[in-house]
Amino acid sequence: MNLRDIKKDIEYVLGAFIDDCSVFATVNAKVSDDELAGLFEEAADLYNELKDKANAKVEGSKKAYYTALRKEVLDKTDALYEKLSGIVKKHTAEA
Repeated sequence: MNLRDIKKDIEYVLGAFIDDCSVFATVNAKVSDDELAGLFEEAADLYNELKDKANAKVEGSKKAYYTALRKEVLDKTDALYEKLSGIVKKHTAEA
């Protein structure tokens, strides 16, 4: 596990989340732009935060730091997916 892999993971995971949001918005015209705009903004903020952490100078064990960072990427992205899931459920229940 190295820094390059962590950065690729951040790009891939958050990129996939934004793609999923875009697909849902395209498929479901009833979704307001404001609902998804908040998720896009959160994803962008998370991306910037995680990239900053990935680029930070690491004191001590790099392996432990990168392992914790990779877990944080997954946990925080999972939280964003939970929010997206709530929006999807809300709009599929209305249909």
